[in-house]
Amino acid sequence: MGINVTRSSMPPLEDYINEISDLWNSRWLTNGGMKYQEFETQLTEYLMVSKASLFSNGHLALETVLQAFNLSGEVITTPFTFASTTHAIVRNKLTPIFCDIDPFDFTMDVTKIENLITEKTTAIVPVHVYGNICDMNKIQKIADKYNLKVIYDAAHTFGMKVNGRGIGDFGDASMFSFHATKVFNSIEGGVVTYKKSQIKESLDAIKNFGISGEDEVEYIGTNAKMNEFQAAMGLCNLKYINEEIRKRKIVYERYKERLSHIKGIRIRVDQPNVENNYAYFPIILDDYIYHRDELLAKLKQNNIIARKYFYPLTSNFECYKGLFKNSITPIAEQIANNVLTLPLYSDLSLNDVDHICDLIIE
Repeated sequence: MGINVTRSSMPPLEDYINEISDLWNSRWLTNGGMKYQEFETQLTEYLMVSKASLFSNGHLALETVLQAFNLSGEVITTPFTFASTTHAIVRNKLTPIFCDIDPFDFTMDVTKIENLITEKTTAIVPVHVYGNICDMNKIQKIADKYNLKVIYDAAHTFGMKVNGRGIGDFGDASMFSFHATKVFNSIEGGVVTYKKSQIKESLDAIKNFGISGEDEVEYIGTNAKMNEFQAAMGLCNLKYINEEIRKRKIVYERYKERLSHIKGIRIRVDQPNVENNYAYFPIILDDYIYHRDELLAKLKQNNIIARKYFYPLTSNFECYKGLFKNSITPIAEQIANNVLTLPLYSDLSLNDVDHICDLIIE
């Protein structure tokens, strides 16, 4: 059996069975049941945020929060991200304006944001990448100067803190993904965190077909409600999340120990005052003996599945060909062409980590 790039964390089976057993009595399976409410409350506390709204998945969470802020025109974002970020913007009939990234932490280059702002700009959608945190203070200063909303794609940063402050407490809102492959999962799922209670009503209505009252449909909505089985899995996994992160750190540190001095391989640098969740271990091949795709194939021959994450840039997707003006993002292009994300999950053995590193080193 091979080593996959990730593996879903799951609680003990008996925990989940116990958590869902009372659903056979209540028969309340969706539409904000008791599991949903309890999960939302616990998440708000764990993430150290003022307010949180749960969704069936992270993509619909991001799509909905963009709609809730009633944005228009242009949104400055990054092409070095998963498809969901750009799709959520475009599906809201907004125009993505792609900003280049920092070559070391791979997040939006804050020195290039202001040159992209026009009279049509209404928001900035930065992305925290691999657990690397955006320069949120500078982004907020720019947003305040031009009266722009800031909505973070925080899919990679569940549970992370900056100077002891929850990462979801910055900007106007943040979206976290609970997809099965993430550090924390509710099978599928997502959450929007925010401070202002004004958007709660619109978030809750939009995700429920736009229904805002018994006989009132105020928004053009969707169906993005988290069901009780997802919430139950979230409640179970939340009990073990600190242990999950502790185990991932051990794997992460072994990779770092083995690969940090290898010629032609660059690893991410931990940021100061940031409490990490050890979600990913990307390497950048820079004058390495093999091209990225050659190393990917070499690992695959040995039943090790790494991932070109993120590649290609979203600005290069076939579905956006010719739709938007050409973005000038050479750093993002370079990183996308040379990045490889290595397998990382809590129960990946150190022997397997050493085997992967030996193949890369040899």
